[in-house]
Amino acid sequence: MTDALGGLPAEQCRSFLADMIRIRVFEERCAELYGEQKIRGFLHLYIGEEAVAAGVMGSLEPGDNVLATYREHGHALLRGVSAESIMAEMFGKVTGCSGGRGGSMHLFDAEARFYGGNAIVGGHLPVAVGLALADSALGRRGAVTVCFFGEGAMAEGEFHEALNLAALWRAPVLFACENNGYAMGTSLETSESQVDLVVKASSYAMPAWHADGMDAIDVARATRRALEHIRVHGGPVFVEYRTYRFRAHSMFDPDLYRSRHEVEEWKHRDPIRVLGDRLLAEHVLTSEDVEAMWAAAREETESAVRAADAAPFEDVASLEHHVLREPEEAR
Repeated sequence: MTDALGGLPAEQCRSFLADMIRIRVFEERCAELYGEQKIRGFLHLYIGEEAVAAGVMGSLEPGDNVLATYREHGHALLRGVSAESIMAEMFGKVTGCSGGRGGSMHLFDAEARFYGGNAIVGGHLPVAVGLALADSALGRRGAVTVCFFGEGAMAEGEFHEALNLAALWRAPVLFACENNGYAMGTSLETSESQVDLVVKASSYAMPAWHADGMDAIDVARATRRALEHIRVHGGPVFVEYRTYRFRAHSMFDPDLYRSRHEVEEWKHRDPIRVLGDRLLAEHVLTSEDVEAMWAAAREETESAVRAADAAPFEDVASLEHHVLREPEEAR
């Protein structure tokens, strides 16, 4: 451990870098596949925000629950949902983690305790509180539910209802706000009268603090502080991760609401380059180690693409499954 690594083990920081690279390679390949019409529908890329998923997911226990937004490929990948099942899902194939029915915005894997992928802004916050309360009722002491959402969701009624009830009922929830500055194309300053999100969350009488969402080490430190508080004292905690997406909101977005200069300025803080440079300077790894991480990520992603290409689509005869109730005699 060194001060430059925030007191975290060197191996943990190496893992953060490898995880961010895995996400970056996967997302860049998804953009290409969208252009090839292998992936259809909506596609929201996580490029630029990888430090948040790496630092948070790398701090969780297997028994914790995770809920995310429609920009969730990276979270699912780091939670243990295989690249093959994620890619197959986006291809609409039956081997996908949601059977090919959910697509990019609805990744789901109960075994990994990854409960979506949710397309409705803010709609999953009450679900997160419910999961946390269920854990408490079932005696699953120490289990935490982590709920990712964007700053735009804080303008929704579900946000206020969820935080209020979580605080009242002492639900063990980490409210993880990924503030990338824009709710689709609307900046925080033009939509919210109170732009200090920690002030807003703390009005519900819960601990709340900021983290640098472009720095995986700072993300991990802030997250571990939150998780320790929840596991020891109970109740919810709010953390705002200040981050930035390098790509448009979605593949349909012309991205006209921000300047090229703004995007390029943020790219100077690319979380992969920043952490990579820090680890190289501290002699935690070599340039060859970094290249090996990129190579491994590319192979993982290409293997997932090959598997998704080879997998079948759902048979039309089964399209009513999970939609209509089966007759009693068919059970």
